[in-house]
Amino acid sequence: MALVKKNAMIEWAMKDKVKCLVTDAAANMIACSRILQVTHSVCIAHALNAMVKMSFDQVSALCDIRNKAKKVVTYFRSSTSAKEMLTQVQREMNRPVLKLVNEVETCWNSTFHTLQRLHAERQTVGASLASLKTDIAPLHAQDFKAIQQILCVLTPFHLARVELSEEKRVSGSKVIPLLKMIHHSLQVEQIRCLREHIWNMESLSVMTMATLLNPRIKKLGFLNQTKMTEAVKRLQAECGNVIRAEDERPSTSSSSQSTEAPSSTQQPTSSSSGNLWLLLDSAVDQHKPSSNATSDAIVEVDRYLTETNIQRAEDPLEYWRMQKHVYPHLYTLALQFLCTPASSVPCERVFSKAGEIQSKRRNRLSPNTVKQLLFLNKNN
Repeated sequence: MALVKKNAMIEWAMKDKVKCLVTDAAANMIACSRILQVTHSVCIAHALNAMVKMSFDQVSALCDIRNKAKKVVTYFRSSTSAKEMLTQVQREMNRPVLKLVNEVETCWNSTFHTLQRLHAERQTVGASLASLKTDIAPLHAQDFKAIQQILCVLTPFHLARVELSEEKRVSGSKVIPLLKMIHHSLQVEQIRCLREHIWNMESLSVMTMATLLNPRIKKLGFLNQTKMTEAVKRLQAECGNVIRAEDERPSTSSSSQSTEAPSSTQQPTSSSSGNLWLLLDSAVDQHKPSSNATSDAIVEVDRYLTETNIQRAEDPLEYWRMQKHVYPHLYTLALQFLCTPASSVPCERVFSKAGEIQSKRRNRLSPNTVKQLLFLNKNN
């Protein structure tokens, strides 16, 4: 599989353009990135899903509420009389006609939507169950109070997942600051797995570079100050590498230009000037400032980081377009790192949509037609 991808990358001229591979934490995907020799980053949506699911399983009271909610939702989704009764009660109460949401075991966000819809429709659901002949146990006021507390905890995770799964934003640069915001919004000491995940993300080179190069965030997105200092040093080192690469590139052309320079532009010889300026000329040549890539990189990075952050509503890509001559080497790094996605969800959406288009009942579509339909679907 990995060798096939490697050949495909060479065939499509992508081998030197791929900066990071964002997938789930499956062992085969990690091995694939290792074979391809590409930096690997865990999809933040999958990471949050695993984190929240693990927390769900550790709380027995939460499992009981989920089981009760699942029975109620399944009853209203499967029984025609229950559906009609719920619709009738919603109309009598002048509420929008909404169905209850089923929970999918593998997706924690479906649990969030299930509990959110059930809590919003608690009055209509309770009235409907009271009018129906069923053995389904209704949820009591204490259960809905617990559901409300659960929603308060899950809402920051849900908002972060939605924002980090966007397709047309510099989402990779927002992973670390959004995890920091979740940590502060919860303010619960027992969420060790979240803190450990933040530490891991703040050690990942690709994510830290993207965070620092986002002019809306820079150093403010880090929770651990030590990790932030390490990230700044890493950015300075990367900037120094860019400067050295640029210095090496024009060396041959500059040397040829110096040899072809006309003699009329040269300084007068010692014989023509009578050795009067020889001592000063030699001193000037000896004290010419030598270009130091490391110091130049530190100066450019410090100047950028001390500049005031732009507003969160502004476009960081537009900022770099305007500042590419002010910070030319950081601009090169911004082009490399800001394209890193936070999640593989957008890519998975394309594959899911392709499966819906090319189905058993539409199996004669040509590849070109499928490609055009996918393009129209994702760019409408």
